Formats: sequence, structure tokens, C-alpha cells
Amino acid sequence: MRRLTTLLVISTLVLSACSGWRDSRVNPSNWFGKSRSAPAPQATAANPNPLIPEQVGIFRRDKRAVYEGTLLDEVTDVVVERTSTGAIVRVTGQSRLQGAHDVRLTSETDGKPVDGVLSFSLKAIQPQNQGVGTREGRTVRVGRYISRQVLEETSTIRIVAERNVRTTRRR
Repeated sequence: MRRLTTLLVISTLVLSACSGWRDSRVNPSNWFGKSRSAPAPQATAANPNPLIPEQVGIFRRDKRAVYEGTLLDEVTDVVVERTSTGAIVRVTGQSRLQGAHDVRLTSETDGKPVDGVLSFSLKAIQPQNQGVGTREGRTVRVGRYISRQVLEETSTIRIVAERNVRTTRRR
């Protein structure tokens, strides 16, 4: 017991004398120094975020690639669901053949209403060598977020397909 007490007293005295450890170069937390603030680099049109490299690989899309979707056959349903920051437009449509993919609601006016009408085209990439199949097999669904600022200027949402146009009006 006497040895343990002596060891604890000596250890306490040795450790209390090491107050310089905090500012020492041996302390790993001092290896990189203090951080400094600098102005952010200006983003260019070619690369909006210089911290993310522009790479095209097997799982990355080329941002410069043109979307080659075509109009779907018809729009079967349009639902506008309100959220706390705007709304989500959910659209259900039918393609002529099975296999439609990469479905998008595209806007010619960059998602801005013209005379109170917010218009979108229902497009998808549609293979030409597929069978007709069942109605359920040709059904596609897509959604798009619309901000509150855009909704304030909008009285009608219009979805265009090849055979029909569906509209929904604000109540």
C-alpha cells in the first residue's frame, strides 16, 4: 500500500510539471496550427463549384449531355401536394411502349410562369424496340418541386403530353 501511494504522489508531481505540453510541438493537436479565413473563389459558369471536380464516369452524368427524351403518349393524373416551402407536382403518365425511363417534367421557361400559367412537358427516353405490354407496365410517375415564390405567381399548372394536356387550377 505504501508503494502505491508513493507512486501516485510521484506521478501527480511529474504530471503537474508538464503544463508546457499544451504548447509543445510534440502535442498532436498543434501539428496543423490555427485555421485562417480567406475569401471564397468566384464560381465560373463552366464549373459552379470549384471544390467538386468535373468528372464523367460510369456512374456520373455528363452535365453537358443533351436530354433526348420525347413526349409521352398521355398524362393520366396530376396532383399538387402543398409543403411548408412550396409544393410538389406529382404526374402520372402512359407511354406507348414499355421501357420508358428517365422521366422528366421539362419547362421551356426555366420553371417560371407565363401569364400565371406554369407549363411543363412530360418527357421520357422511350425505346422503340419494346412491346406494348399492359397498361400498368407502361405507367410512369414523376415529381417536381415548385418553390413558394413561383407558386405565388402561378394560377394554373399545365402538363403537356403527345395526345393530351392536363391542367390544374388554384382554388
